[in-house]
Amino acid sequence: MNVKVEPGTLLIVDDIPTNLKVLFDYLKSLGFKVRVAKNGEHALTQIVHTAPDLILLDIMMPGMDGFEVCRRLKADDKTRDIPVIFMTALIETVDKVKGFKLGAVDYITKPFQHEEVLVRINAHLTIRNLQKKLENKNLELQQHNAELDAFSHTVAHDVKSPSNAIIGLTDYLIEELSSSIDAKSLRMLRRIGQAGWDMIKITNSLMLLASVRHNQKVDMADINMDKVVTQAQQRLVQMIESYQVNITIPTKWPIARGYAPWIEEVWANYLSNGLKYGGHPPHLELGATPEENGYIRFWVRDNGQGLTSEEQSKLFVPFTRINQARVEGHGLGLSIVQRIIEKCGGQVGVESQVGQGSTFYFTLPAVE
Repeated sequence: MNVKVEPGTLLIVDDIPTNLKVLFDYLKSLGFKVRVAKNGEHALTQIVHTAPDLILLDIMMPGMDGFEVCRRLKADDKTRDIPVIFMTALIETVDKVKGFKLGAVDYITKPFQHEEVLVRINAHLTIRNLQKKLENKNLELQQHNAELDAFSHTVAHDVKSPSNAIIGLTDYLIEELSSSIDAKSLRMLRRIGQAGWDMIKITNSLMLLASVRHNQKVDMADINMDKVVTQAQQRLVQMIESYQVNITIPTKWPIARGYAPWIEEVWANYLSNGLKYGGHPPHLELGATPEENGYIRFWVRDNGQGLTSEEQSKLFVPFTRINQARVEGHGLGLSIVQRIIEKCGGQVGVESQVGQGSTFYFTLPAVE
């Protein structure tokens, strides 16, 4: 039987010289770098100076037995990831269970079957090598993410500054020239100003998306939903006036837990989408429905033309739009909504049929 040998450094720990020699000679002949230790204390001393890729550890040894050696290895951050294969003549299940609980990855029994030993060693060396590669990739990814975050913050600052200048100068020109230029020119100036605001909104959305993605801890608290919804409406006051929307809001909201600044962003996105995709004029109904699972479903129902199954499947995907032919947008809002609500322990979704409008919802834990 031909078995591929994975290169690596092995440490054999056994107090019986015959066992050491048998394994040493066999594994050395296959190209492994092999070190030996005659007892547990000697093994721990060696490992401190040079860690092996895998340890073959006898259980029954005088003084410090294999179980204690394994326990110490797994208690140390520097050595806990080294695979340990116990060598034993014991066949009792309780001893194997104890070894696995201590962190061993496998057992081989005496007398040794060479091919079995080799297969088990190669299997666990391969797993460990894959783990190391994954760890290195994770470190690289963390570094790249940190660099990307730093870059995005720099870009956000650099984009906002000229955007604010565009808005300010456009407002000045409108104020100074509105009485002396034609209607078409005035509309163009206002479009320039709106483009500046759009640039800032896109930048803020990108930064919020990054913030939600990296923020591991959310400061959950009871939410005054009436206040949050009011603040979201105030952010959209010009849009609400432009669309001449009719909004129905409950007189009382149930109390849920979440992070209020983020939930305000959720409402702002849902309301904004309702204005864009609602009827003519749009009618939006807001509400909340307690669920049996201890959550509250908050929702926005519109009177738009509804969504096909294909459109619904693309809703919460970053950088896509509900319907590019109908309305302009940068396609970040609903992706941000999903990230926010998942961070708060809830879910998002939509219920819609073509010709019957849509109901966008999110859930938050209820306050008992």
